[in-house]
Amino acid sequence: MKTKKKATVLTIVAGGKARPSVSSHSKLLRVKGLRKSYPTPQGPLPVLRGVDISLEAGETLALMGESGSGKSTLLHLVGALDDADDGEIILDGVDITRLSETERAALRRETIGVVFQQFNLVASLTVSENLAFQARLAGRYDPAWQEALTRRLGLEKLLARYPEQLSGGQQQRVAIGRALAVRPKLLLADEPTGNLDEAAGDDVLALALELVEETGCAFLMVTHSARLAQRLERRETLVAGTLASS
Repeated sequence: MKTKKKATVLTIVAGGKARPSVSSHSKLLRVKGLRKSYPTPQGPLPVLRGVDISLEAGETLALMGESGSGKSTLLHLVGALDDADDGEIILDGVDITRLSETERAALRRETIGVVFQQFNLVASLTVSENLAFQARLAGRYDPAWQEALTRRLGLEKLLARYPEQLSGGQQQRVAIGRALAVRPKLLLADEPTGNLDEAAGDDVLALALELVEETGCAFLMVTHSARLAQRLERRETLVAGTLASS
């Protein structure tokens, strides 16, 4: 496993400018004994079999594994998008598994940013409106920060377009900007380059990692690509629902 170095985090201030500040990592995410099964005609199918994982503030982690190993299931549980059968998911001191649906929805709006493989942009909204969507829901819309994100993601000339008028790489940039507009403490990405060619995928991941470093949020990415996983500080592998260091 790669040894993680202390990171210098850039704090975004008014006007979208960044200033360096030294960040001391602390445990942001702790997953303990996580179990999840899905019903089938033959009985419950175990997908996660007691997974333990942790992530520090400002840290990046690639979660790898074959199809069906439980990667996306783990990501959805950490993102408060599904219910665990057993175990704890403690995010920023709060056990997600004990929250009501209303409380989990608030957590998703305010603390977690999610980037999906399929982009999941709102087709009826422009690029500008999609970028602001989650931040407005959370009551955290900041025009200066959105302008900074727009510039960094190279979307200035695309703000009036709709998702169908964009390339795959452009859509994924919008999705990343939307997730980061709320300034989440944790950014989750489920195969974010899976629908892109290699060049576009490399470009999108590079931008995501730069913005993650600047905002100081933690980053958990599910990927099949060992090459892309090497770009992150840590790598873990799921095998048949259990975790083994890689």
